[in-house]
Amino acid sequence: MPALTYIEISGSPHEAGEALGRFGAQAVSTTLVGSIAWANVMQWRGSRQAAAMASHVRGAFPRVWAELEGLAAGLKLPFEDVFLWNARGDVWPMAPDGCTTVQLPGTQTRRFAHNEDGFPGFGGQCAIAECAIEGSPRFASFVYPGSLPGHTFAVTDNGIAITVNNLRLLQVDAGVPRMVLTRALLDASTVENVLDLIRTTIRAGGYHLTLAQQGRKDMLSVEFGGGFCSARVVDANSVHANHAIHAELRDVPQIVTGSSGNRQTRGEKLISHDEGAAIDPLSILSDCGNATFPIYRDSSTDSDDENTMATADITVCADAINWHIHEHPGHAPRFIMKNGRRSPKEAKQEV
Repeated sequence: MPALTYIEISGSPHEAGEALGRFGAQAVSTTLVGSIAWANVMQWRGSRQAAAMASHVRGAFPRVWAELEGLAAGLKLPFEDVFLWNARGDVWPMAPDGCTTVQLPGTQTRRFAHNEDGFPGFGGQCAIAECAIEGSPRFASFVYPGSLPGHTFAVTDNGIAITVNNLRLLQVDAGVPRMVLTRALLDASTVENVLDLIRTTIRAGGYHLTLAQQGRKDMLSVEFGGGFCSARVVDANSVHANHAIHAELRDVPQIVTGSSGNRQTRGEKLISHDEGAAIDPLSILSDCGNATFPIYRDSSTDSDDENTMATADITVCADAINWHIHEHPGHAPRFIMKNGRRSPKEAKQEV
């Protein structure tokens, strides 16, 4: 697979969005537009739900709206199409967004690692975007062509680390799309601000978040949808795939695919093996012990049409967040990061 790239994004929200659009334009035009996934999402063109979601975003998050306008300009696509693609999981529960997260709370540091699973056609066409957007803290985020940052994994210069897992919810309100909300979360200054923003926003679809901040001793697991938000402290080594598992939310109407269910079961088995021994989260994220539903996913016939695009290994300390980004969890890191940027010794690709 071609190397994951690194790009720098800066300027006003519109300028930043336009730069992200230029980055992804070729991949979107040659790989995404015309795909089954694109066709499924575009069925909502002109719908009341799309119009209502757009109205919520304009009112609640005008800066993210400007990023979306810039993204559409950079992609040279109609705004409505780009907006819908960035609301894909809100209108279509089987959008190709997967992921698995391993959570290791600790007394001195907190560590969590995350497989970013997505549309296989984008293999080798994704990037780590280091963003310095006016009005936002600097942050670095994995980005897909045609999508806002923030709905994958990211770390900000405010010392917040976040990874995001898809939830395939079946009762979705016409609120703010979940990808817009997770982009807005990257502007937060504290974990409390993140939780307040989730709880006070009129939400559409939902996600699971693993959340930590430098200087704090806790790690949080957050599941939210249009009608619920559950936040709990992670107090034991844990795994989270792509369905709600908090006790109070297990009966929420959702799709639990064979892949998500089996990755959850397999991950829990691996993390409980040899209790008391040191756990290597990258070994778990590399696992293919279940050949039909592996944790590390690279099959052209994946049951959910998702492949692992990158892996983030994040350690949250008292004074910094040190993290590695791998193209494969079993290989050496592609990028070594600290807070919202990478080592200054490494050359950067400008957009």
